[in-house]
Amino acid sequence: MHIIHRGIVNKNYKENCLESFKASFKRKYGIETDIHATKDNKFVCFHDFTLKRIFKINKSIKNNNYKDLKKIKYKKFKIPLLKEVLEVSKNKFPVFIEIKPLLNKKLLSKLISETKKFNKCIFISFKHENIHNLLKINSNIKSGLSFSNKHSVKSILKYGLNKKIKYLILDKKFLDNKKVQLISKEKYYYTIKTRKEFLKYNKNNSLIFENL
Repeated sequence: MHIIHRGIVNKNYKENCLESFKASFKRKYGIETDIHATKDNKFVCFHDFTLKRIFKINKSIKNNNYKDLKKIKYKKFKIPLLKEVLEVSKNKFPVFIEIKPLLNKKLLSKLISETKKFNKCIFISFKHENIHNLLKINSNIKSGLSFSNKHSVKSILKYGLNKKIKYLILDKKFLDNKKVQLISKEKYYYTIKTRKEFLKYNKNNSLIFENL
């Protein structure tokens, strides 16, 4: 199973946009998206901690209410709520929800509550404390740990022993690592950005890809 990274189907689609996710689902792919919590505790799909890269505005997501973020647009780019993305998925396709900041337990409980009717949700994070705390709240949720190219194989193998963790989200650096390949969990490798890479690895691996 392959997942479209931030809904970037091709160069015509912007990252983490509702239109991009709709296009991904239309092609029958699941998606990966990033989430933050706003000042008024709304979950939005946006990668960065600030608005600077996309909107040229030097403000953070966490210090803005959603009604203010909703007004901001740039070249058809606007920030969607997580619940809007889940609604357009129609519970038919996997939605990998990457939790970017470290969230407190109250917000994590709210996240579980808001997504409970969507059984295709898979929660992932590079901040592993998020996932461990989610599992304390609900041990049955689908969850995974993310690892960058800076992580060691040893640390991946260590977390691979945790039976509650169902998924490992791994930098493509680990695609050819035999020890990692032997871990008996569902593994997704990111970010595959070229068709050549996709064709090389797609038959035997689950990939998080874009621009194909």
